[in-house]
Formats: sequence, C-alpha cells, structure tokens
Amino acid sequence: MSNIAGKAYAMNVITPIRWYTTWTNKLFFKAATLLPSTLKGLQTLSLIHYARWVIIPRDGFPHLDSSQPKEDLHYAYMLFFSNFNGSWDQYVDSFTFAIPSGLDLFWKWNIRYPKSVPLTPFHNYIRHNQIDTAHYYNAYPMAASNDVKSAQKIKKALIRFNTESSDKSPEDFLQDYYRLLNDLQHHFGDMKPTPIVSLSSYEVKKRYEQTRF
Repeated sequence: MSNIAGKAYAMNVITPIRWYTTWTNKLFFKAATLLPSTLKGLQTLSLIHYARWVIIPRDGFPHLDSSQPKEDLHYAYMLFFSNFNGSWDQYVDSFTFAIPSGLDLFWKWNIRYPKSVPLTPFHNYIRHNQIDTAHYYNAYPMAASNDVKSAQKIKKALIRFNTESSDKSPEDFLQDYYRLLNDLQHHFGDMKPTPIVSLSSYEVKKRYEQTRF
C-alpha cells in the first residue's frame, strides 16, 4: 500500500495559500524555530519521526525540461510532510490535541481551512489535500520512533560501559554488567512486523466509497 513502509506512515499534504500572505506564514515558521517552546506539545508526541512545513511560491515549482509549460498559478502552496507510527486518524487527532492553536496559525491563510477543531472538518480537509506517497523508503522499517530513541540510548550506554569496565576484575565487571541490564531493561525490544491500523482505516474508507452510491 502507498504511504506505508514497515511501521511508518508517510503523509504529504499540499494546500493552496494566498500568495500575498505567505510572508505571514514564514514569520510564524521563523518564530517557531526561534522559540521551540511554541511546539512543545508537538515534541512530546513519541509517534512522530519527522514533520515539516514548506512554502512553495506560485512561481517556485521546478521545471524539469525547457519544453515544460510554465504554470500560471493564482496561489502559492504550503507543503506539509511527515513520517509517523500508528494510524492516520491517531496522528491527525494527536496533532490537533497537541498544538491546536499552532495548527490554526500555520494553516490560517490556506484556502478553505476549517480550523483544527472540530475534528471532522479538519480530517476532511487534510484527506482532501493529501497526496499518496507512491515511493517511500524507510531505513529502519521495523523500528518505531521509540525503537530508534531506545537504540540510541543503548548505544551510548554500551560505549560508556566498555570504557569504564574494560580493565575491571571479572567480579566487578559482572556487577557492572547486571547494573547495565537493569538500567536499560525498558529499552530492549523485539523489532518485528506489527498490525498497521492504517490498513484497516484504508479498507473502511474503500468500502465506504464503494457503497455510498
């Protein structure tokens, strides 16, 4: 299925924005970069691998060949792309609950943006403007975001352990080893395929589309 690689889901949403208001969005993006606390709610969501907003000027789309006609666009576009674990609905809902005011600021000038609350209009807006990810590469397809964070902690701990315990007696080494296992026990996991809720959501949507006429 498009959009999915292992445990991760790739979302790409492109929405039209009035070209003469793009400077406002860029100002909001700059403020969020300088004041990370404004996105604190977003940073606490462990299911997110990556999230980014980009403004594409109405004359900024790439031309791959000189014969390609030049677009005459009335709007600029805002591209939002993100990688996350879990279902589509879980992610969008979590975003709404984490930074509702931030979403409204970022998408405020986008055409027909309904605000992040209530949820149903916001879901419909994101779904309508989402573009399927036909090619999606994931370096660690069996690892969730928390798996990657745990692996980083284990690596640092092992390097420190190797440095501090290499010249100790067997008895002291064994005590340090047991202490290491105890400290890291919550970070050990078995990375293997798990059911992806997004597939269920996809099937429900497909059945709905097939039966509503």
